Amino acid sequence: AVVGAGLGGSAVTYFLQQHFGPQVQLDVYEPAGVGGRLATVTVNKQQYESRGASIHALSLHMQDFVKILGLKHRREVAGKSAIFSGEHFVLEETDWYLLNLFRLWWHYGISFLRLQMWVEEVMEKFMRIYKYQAHGYAFSSLEELLRSLGGDTFINMTQRSVAESLLEVGVTQRFVDDVIAAVLRSSYGQSVLVPAFAGAMSLAGAQGSTWAVEGGNKLVCSGLLKLTKANVITARVTGISLHSSEGRALYQVHYEGSEGPGSAFYDMVVVTTPLHPSRSNFTFENFEPPIVDFPGAFQPSVTSVVHGYLNSSYFGFPDPKLFPFASILTTDTPNLFFNAMDNICPVNISAAFRRKQPQEAAVWRVLSQQPLDKQQLKTLFRSYYSVQVTEWQSYPRYDAAKSLPPIVLHENLFYLSGVEWVASSMEMIAVAAKNVALLAYNRWHQELEKIDQKDLMHKVKTEL
Repeated sequence: AVVGAGLGGSAVTYFLQQHFGPQVQLDVYEPAGVGGRLATVTVNKQQYESRGASIHALSLHMQDFVKILGLKHRREVAGKSAIFSGEHFVLEETDWYLLNLFRLWWHYGISFLRLQMWVEEVMEKFMRIYKYQAHGYAFSSLEELLRSLGGDTFINMTQRSVAESLLEVGVTQRFVDDVIAAVLRSSYGQSVLVPAFAGAMSLAGAQGSTWAVEGGNKLVCSGLLKLTKANVITARVTGISLHSSEGRALYQVHYEGSEGPGSAFYDMVVVTTPLHPSRSNFTFENFEPPIVDFPGAFQPSVTSVVHGYLNSSYFGFPDPKLFPFASILTTDTPNLFFNAMDNICPVNISAAFRRKQPQEAAVWRVLSQQPLDKQQLKTLFRSYYSVQVTEWQSYPRYDAAKSLPPIVLHENLFYLSGVEWVASSMEMIAVAAKNVALLAYNRWHQELEKIDQKDLMHKVKTEL
């Protein structure tokens, strides 16, 4: 059984079938729609991504999914970004790459180069995971996984803030306050106190080339489930109880569907929805020792998709025709009521599509922590036709966690979503899905030499 049909659920279903073979029976439980947080909203008969929109160029599992499913990359529509402090723009992007570099250097010295080197070093080590997974190696805890990639350095990066780590490598406080804060507010809706590892992943996405799926990122989820011919059950799982048969654990999954309550037995269960009390009222029965509540909280996040005319004078441009930016990030200023906003393109972009001129009505996605009130909408928009609001508990509150959640809850009961406490992105979830599938397979077949191996870099080199 796989609990949840978001990206984690659909990816782990696909990987389980890859490893166990086509004869494995897969039931996927999902009360809402397939795709989870990868959702779209409709404005004027066009669909727009309401949340997780961009995928980093180095996301190898996501690249594979797109290839296997015959999907396409969405056409890029260029647009400039700027960082707003509530009173003025502290940094503005231009069409000239060299001028952008010069501005960064003029404002912040070599801080941006130091940042780039720091992020590249983290990413280079992180990319080892693909080699390990290609050789069938898996990890039974998030700590083991991190340690195999970057030693104690990576473990420490989940315990200390990104601000602290960057200041240590010579990035200036001003660069952290202006640029790093703006990127983290737009990605996680949180401050520079997020752990360094989560911060590095978010910053890698902000400075690398990114892409999205033509037709919407959620097509990856529905595509993978179709490909595996998984049995999708429209029901909400309420709990799991442990039984045993011939000395082997059996798991009874209890659920609530449109027909009322039901249950079914499984050899193996993967939970891909968050198990925090604030997010689910999930019960575990007959487990010894008991499976306890997971500490930590989630960050409330609000996406408002607004179809309207931008009030460019709020940003210091009285003539809307002269407003040059398609995306606005914000610094951590007490009176700012939004984290970021961008002029978004539909999920299907025709060859003739062009971005709306700043004086025309366009579709903007505004990210904030609270729903925007009438006055706030009036501040950002001269007038608008429609506002669609999605409130969601998006990311872990990173400053709230002291330890990482487990992957193995019981013999063949696995927890995938805990990876978001390391860092949250589509690719992190795909990496965790592959790890859980390999772990499940290696444990089932007693291939214990493939689990938590030390000195993997050396082993993989000799295997090659």
